[in-house]
Amino acid sequence: MIRVVVADDQAIVRDGFAALLATQDDIEVVGTASQGEEAVRVCGEQRPDVVLMDVRMPVMDGIEATRQIAGAARVIILTTFDLDDYVYEALAAGASGFLLKDAGAERLFDAVRVVAAGEALLAPTVTRRLISEFARLRPRPAPAALDELTPREVDVLRLVAEGLSNREIADRLVVSDETVKTHVSRVLAKLGLRDRTQAVIAAYESGLVEPRR
Repeated sequence: MIRVVVADDQAIVRDGFAALLATQDDIEVVGTASQGEEAVRVCGEQRPDVVLMDVRMPVMDGIEATRQIAGAARVIILTTFDLDDYVYEALAAGASGFLLKDAGAERLFDAVRVVAAGEALLAPTVTRRLISEFARLRPRPAPAALDELTPREVDVLRLVAEGLSNREIADRLVVSDETVKTHVSRVLAKLGLRDRTQAVIAAYESGLVEPRR
C-alpha cells in the first residue's frame, strides 16, 4: 500500500486529489495539509511514502517543506505551469518530480506509483528548464566522486541528464534494460544520490554536461 499526504492551500485541489487517490486499491491517503508547516507535521506523524506538495503555501512554502520532508518521503511538486519559476528550486530541495495540477486521474495515479517505486518524475520540459537555469549559472568544479565512475557509467549519467528513459538509454548504448538499471544504480550509489532527478542536477552542476545555448 502506498501511503500519501496531499498538501495544497486550495481546498478544491487538496480534496479533489485526495478523493481521486482514495479510489485506488493500492493507494491510501493518510493525511492532508493546507500549508507547509502543517505538511511537515503531518508527514512526521503519518510517515507517508509520497507527498503531493504545492509550492505556494502560507506559513511555510512548499520548497522549505520539501527540504524538511525529502529525506523521509518522496515529494511530487504540484504546479500550475510546467515552467514554474519554482520548479528548479523545489527539485534542488529534494523533490523527486513534478505534476501539473490539471493532470488527469490516470496521470496522477501513475505519478504516485512511479515516484513510490523510486523513479524520478521529470518531464522533458522540466529538463529543459534545468538546462536553462544552468545556462546562466556558473558550474561548480566536478566533485572528486565523478572520478570513481567508469567510462560507461559516465555515458549513462550524461544520457540520464538528457532526460532519456532506461529503454532509450539501452537502445542508444545497445545494451539491455537491466544493464542500464545496474549502471544507474551504481552511479547513484557512487555519487551518494537519491534518484534520477538528483543525478540530472548533479550532472549539470558538476559541468559534466554543458547546457545547450
